[in-house]
Amino acid sequence: MANTRYTGSCHCGKVAFEVEGTIDSALSCNCSICSRKGSLLWFVPRAQFTLKTPDEAAGTYLFNKHVIQHRFCLTCGIHPYAEGVDPKGNAMAAVNLRCVEGLDLSTVPLHEFNGRDM
Repeated sequence: MANTRYTGSCHCGKVAFEVEGTIDSALSCNCSICSRKGSLLWFVPRAQFTLKTPDEAAGTYLFNKHVIQHRFCLTCGIHPYAEGVDPKGNAMAAVNLRCVEGLDLSTVPLHEFNGRDM
């Protein structure tokens, strides 16, 4: 499958991004923050993710082990992405697929992840 360039944003558009890759699945995590946000996450190398708006438009929320930077819009509160490092030390972005424009989520295979018990 060829990589595709996607665009996305928070609700008000003050946090907007582009990301390149192939969406082959989404992760639905049941941890305390993901379940409340309703995020469906797609993980990509951070180099494939480009923030199109000033970094200052997004706040950062850390919890639990403080290893994932949950980024959210300071105006509308939507969480379009997160940043972190995978177990191998690679910089990663976790894109909330609910914030990607024009994506039919019913076509994306969903994988459940038990983050509550981690």
